[in-house]
Amino acid sequence: MNNARFATIIHILTLLARNPDQWHSSDWIAASIGINPVMVRKELSLLQAMGWVIGKKGKEGGSMLGASGCNISLADIYKVVKNTNVLGRKNNSTNPGCPVGKRINKALESLFTETDQMVIGALQRRSLKNFADQFS
Repeated sequence: MNNARFATIIHILTLLARNPDQWHSSDWIAASIGINPVMVRKELSLLQAMGWVIGKKGKEGGSMLGASGCNISLADIYKVVKNTNVLGRKNNSTNPGCPVGKRINKALESLFTETDQMVIGALQRRSLKNFADQFS
């Protein structure tokens, strides 16, 4: 995964988990992350669709955690934003006449799958609550 979405979503959820009974504006969240509020609103809409965040429109509106941080694992978050294997992607133009080139992608697929499973396993053991507690 070569983007900051995982870090952004964990940042958003951690902010909401620290004050679960307060509404937080996308501007306030964006100021903490140091990104444009439009990007925060985009991620908040995804998190609302997941049922992890609830939103309230209007002047007194904002976002609030909609699920227990105990029930959201870091693996759940990773799976939502994962768009590539941890190790990247295979080369699609390998030489089929080369003894390595013709077989490497099959071997890499196994390695990529195994590595992704290790990452997901490690993240599965940590909840959003565990992660957010370090900021109390």
